[in-house]
Amino acid sequence: MTNRVANTFIVGVEPPVNETLTLPGGPTRVQWRRNARARRISLRIDPGEGMVVVTLPLRAGRRAGMSLLMTHADWVTDRIARLPSVIRFGDGESIPIDGKPWRIRHVPQARGGAWLADGELHVTGAPEFLCRRVTDFLRAEARRRFTALVATKTEAAASHARRVVVKDTSSRWGSCAPDGSIALCWRLIMAPDFVQDYVVAHEVAHLRHMNHGPRFWDLVARLTPHTSAAMRWLRDEGARLQRIGG
Repeated sequence: MTNRVANTFIVGVEPPVNETLTLPGGPTRVQWRRNARARRISLRIDPGEGMVVVTLPLRAGRRAGMSLLMTHADWVTDRIARLPSVIRFGDGESIPIDGKPWRIRHVPQARGGAWLADGELHVTGAPEFLCRRVTDFLRAEARRRFTALVATKTEAAASHARRVVVKDTSSRWGSCAPDGSIALCWRLIMAPDFVQDYVVAHEVAHLRHMNHGPRFWDLVARLTPHTSAAMRWLRDEGARLQRIGG
């Protein structure tokens, strides 16, 4: 079953529309998005959902989006095929925290929610709540650690963050709003420390420079020594984080 995509929907008015299309590589899930700020049609792979996202500017129609999609069908098929396997939050599964493996151990009769000990993430409660409890634990850890790291970086940058929030984002690891709010993807708690350090430094630098000019990158370099290594890691391994959980 497919859904028709109107040519007039706008971000914030109508939600993205999902459908499954038959591309040369086989059935492929596609999400259509309308973005008032987009200047051109674009394609990207959402690794968490295993689908291709087509973003349309206000004046671009579905036909133009389909044309671009079919032109790059082989690229889309190849990228989706290369996505890492999905890892679910289940008893006995191994997940990374700070880049190191921790095995999920379900201890239903114990008390205390979830905690780390002896290379394991212990999770209490009924089996049907295990996935949610693992997610809640990782989000809480991300909020605690990232808030402290932002405080350290803002002090070094002589700046101030209005607030720090953690989200489950698929296209950005972090963002900095004009009002001084910093948002970070909770999945970064699964990445190595040096990656977390870079992403937080990047967003803190945006508190001073809302661009990617030379002064911005100079400040990033003062806040973290890990820029090059972290960017390589996110390029090579970032998709794997989006495939973990659920």
